[in-house]
Amino acid sequence: MRINALIVVLLTGLVAATFGFGIYLFAQLVPDMRASLGFDISYVGTLTAAGQFGYLTCALVAAWLTARLGGGWVIFGSGVVCAVALIGLSLAQNVLLIGVLLTLLAGTAATVFVPMVDVISRTVAFKYRGMAMGLVSSGTSYGVFINSLLVPLYAPQGEWRTVWWMVGLITAVIAIGVLFVFKRARLFADASDVNPSEPRVLGDPTAKVSKAAMMQPWVLMVWAMNFLLGFSTFPFQNYLSSYLRTELQFDVTYTAQIWASIGFVGMFAGLAVGGLSDRIGLRITMMLVYLCVGLASLILVVHPAGYWPLVAGVLFAIAFYPIFGLIPAYVSKMAGSAALAVTLFGVANIMQGVGGMLGNFSGGVLASVTGSFMGLYVAIGLVALVMAGLALRLPKEGDETPRATVVDAVNG
Repeated sequence: MRINALIVVLLTGLVAATFGFGIYLFAQLVPDMRASLGFDISYVGTLTAAGQFGYLTCALVAAWLTARLGGGWVIFGSGVVCAVALIGLSLAQNVLLIGVLLTLLAGTAATVFVPMVDVISRTVAFKYRGMAMGLVSSGTSYGVFINSLLVPLYAPQGEWRTVWWMVGLITAVIAIGVLFVFKRARLFADASDVNPSEPRVLGDPTAKVSKAAMMQPWVLMVWAMNFLLGFSTFPFQNYLSSYLRTELQFDVTYTAQIWASIGFVGMFAGLAVGGLSDRIGLRITMMLVYLCVGLASLILVVHPAGYWPLVAGVLFAIAFYPIFGLIPAYVSKMAGSAALAVTLFGVANIMQGVGGMLGNFSGGVLASVTGSFMGLYVAIGLVALVMAGLALRLPKEGDETPRATVVDAVNG
C-alpha cells in the first residue's frame, strides 16, 4: 500500500514538472528571456503554437509507445527528457533551440499523462482510482506554485537561467525516484508478467484494440466531453485576466488575487473531489464539476462585481484541476483492457487539444466582433450544461470485473 501511494506521489510530481514547469513557466519568464535574448513578441506566439502541436502529436504517439513499451517505461523516459530539456533551457542561447526544447517539453506533458491510465489501473485499487487520478491531475497547480516562488527570487536579478536549472534538477530527482520505485513495483514489466490473481491488473497493455471497442457509445461520449472541455475551460482562463482588467476595470492586484486563489484551491481540489468521486461515483461527480464551471461563468456574466469574481475563480479551480483526473479514472474503470484505456485516452487528449485551439480562436473572434467578453462566458456556461448532460448519460461505472462486451470487442 505504501509503494502504491508513493507511485501516485511521483506521478503527481511528474505532472507538476511537465505541465507546471514545462508549459507554464515559460509564460512567466517571457519578459526576462526577451530582455536577455532579444527575440520579438511575435515569436512567443510561434513558440506556444509549436508547443500545442507537440502536445497533440505526442498524445497520439504516447498511446502507440505505451502499447509497445509499457506505461512505466514511457513515463520514466518522459521524465528524463523533461529534465534534460529544462536544464537545456538554462543553457540555451539560440531562440530556435528554445523553441525546439519548449516543443519537447509540451510533448512530455502528453507522454506522461496518457500512460498514467495504464499505471494507475495496475497499482491503485479500483475504488480509490478517482482520488488517485484527482491528486495526479492537481500536479499542475503544485508546479505553478513552485514557479511563483522561484521566479520572483531570481528573475528580477536577470537570473532566469537559474530558474530553469533548478526546476530541471527537481525533475531529474523525480525521474530517479520513478526509476527505483517503478522497478520495485514491477511497472517496467509487461502486465502479462504480473500475477494475474492480483485484482489491480487491468489487462495486457499490448493487446490489440478493435474498432468495435473504440466505437462504443460511452467512448464517443468521453471524446465529446474532452473536446468540449478544452473548448470551454481553456478560453475561460486564457481570457479571464483580459475580461477582468480591460472590461470590468479591476486592478492588477485584485486580478492577481483571483489567480492566486485559483492556484491555491487547485492544490487541494484534485484530492478532495477525487475522494468524493470514490464515494458518490464518477458520473455524478463529473456532473457536479461541470455545473461548477457553468456557475462560475454565470457569475461572471450576471454579477461580476465585488468579491463575486473571486468566488467564480474558486468554483473554476474546484472544477478545472480535478476533471483531468476524473475522466481517466472513469476510463480505467470502464475499459476491459489497458490497451483500450490507453488508446482511447490518447485520442481523448487530442480531442481536448483541438477543442482548446478552436475555443481560444472562437473566443477571440467573438470578443472582437461583439466588443465584449460577456458573450464568451455565456457560451462557456452553455457548453458546461451540455457536458453535465453528457456526464449523466454515461453508463455507471460497475465493479472491478471488466465487462464481457468490452473484452469480447477487444479480443475481436
